[in-house]
Amino acid sequence: MHRAVTVRVPATSANLGPGFDSFGLALARYDEVSACVTEGGLLIEVDGVGAGAVPLTDEHLVVRAIAKAFAAVGTPVPGLHLWCRNTIAHGGGLGSSAAAIVAGLLLGRELARPSAAPGAAGPPAAPAGEVLTDAHLLALASEMEGHPDNVAPALLGGFTVAVADPAGRPVVARLAVHPDVRVVVFTARRSSSTRHSRGLLPASVPHADAAANAASAGLLVHALTTEPSYLLLATRDLLHQRYRASAMPESARLLDDLRAAGIAAVVSGAGPSVLALVTEPMELAHWQRPGFDVAEITVCASGARLIGR
Repeated sequence: MHRAVTVRVPATSANLGPGFDSFGLALARYDEVSACVTEGGLLIEVDGVGAGAVPLTDEHLVVRAIAKAFAAVGTPVPGLHLWCRNTIAHGGGLGSSAAAIVAGLLLGRELARPSAAPGAAGPPAAPAGEVLTDAHLLALASEMEGHPDNVAPALLGGFTVAVADPAGRPVVARLAVHPDVRVVVFTARRSSSTRHSRGLLPASVPHADAAANAASAGLLVHALTTEPSYLLLATRDLLHQRYRASAMPESARLLDDLRAAGIAAVVSGAGPSVLALVTEPMELAHWQRPGFDVAEITVCASGARLIGR
């Protein structure tokens, strides 16, 4: 009997306005991925978002991440059967690629254990983290994603601040979100390319804009964790959102409308989805816009988890 392993990974929102490439927030919307070792070959099944669109080969991002984990412990990749049940929008700025990477690395860590070999059954032979630590997984995930702002909250949950140490290794502080903070997500029905959005950013910005963003980012840490009344001011961004507006005009208009109404709104990641951080219930029907699905989503405090563990 081959042991199947299942992991559930949350959606994430990066940047949160001024925290460009550093801040991230885990959201209680999940992809669930299962895998088991087989005698050979690769079989991938996908339900939900991405079904019929993502590759069913070793180019699938979850499979690539599984292979990364196996390579990290010097073990050949076995035959695999993979099931993906996806709810996170692809290309929407809600961390779908980070979720796939974290899912694959967690699955790879578990499947690389001796008890995951074909014919083995029962619980893992070693406690979680003995093959690869979470710090190892974070470094591998950041390498695959290119930056840690989404993979950190996907792995750890809550609100995360990620920086690189002098050697380029990711260092993450995980913080609890104030209980009064509510998250409303405007999920865009169309997708965008992060690479294209990043290409719209200038090579340099005015010193005054950088200074203002640093101040906002510092205040946002305080607002999200201690004093939410500062959220509107703290989410002011001058580094990236206005430069990307031409690529997502509907998102830019929605963002402007929300902020004009006193609501702390930001582009989620590279967009085109939009996030609102509030402390009181919003009239969601009033804010419904063409091209967006709006819903209040709680913060995921736990991050990625193996099901049944």
